[in-house]
Amino acid sequence: MAQSFAQVYLHIIFSTKERRKYLQNKSLRDELHRYLGGTCRHLDCPSLAVGGTDDHVHILCRLSRAYSISKLLRELKRESSKWIKTKDRQLADFHWQDGYGAFSISPAHVQALRLYIANQEKHHGKESFEDELRRVLKKYGLEYDERFARD
Repeated sequence: MAQSFAQVYLHIIFSTKERRKYLQNKSLRDELHRYLGGTCRHLDCPSLAVGGTDDHVHILCRLSRAYSISKLLRELKRESSKWIKTKDRQLADFHWQDGYGAFSISPAHVQALRLYIANQEKHHGKESFEDELRRVLKKYGLEYDERFARD
């Protein structure tokens, strides 16, 4: 085959350090989501949806053949951390958590995940981030240390 093809959809989840509610300001949060989407595009990993709440984000994107998942996450966190610290002096100590969740999804599930990400605020009126994370990890059959589901 003379060409290389790849279509890998990722559902990425990560939270603020210690789940601090740095993103309570909705306009700042929306701006951050747009910034993350732009960063994905710049990294040739176009986002299809970016959303979240005051302490975490969800990103649906296509993974570039040129990036590993860890490199993509490192760049997303680094760039967005630098950017958000310029928005308000109260955000000078902003940090993302060290870890993340990155899950491959079927193209058949893209639209449902886009809707799920778009409705994060409503969703988290019913389910905590910690319970959401546990549910997603169980869905994908991943074992986890309960201490890290709470930090």
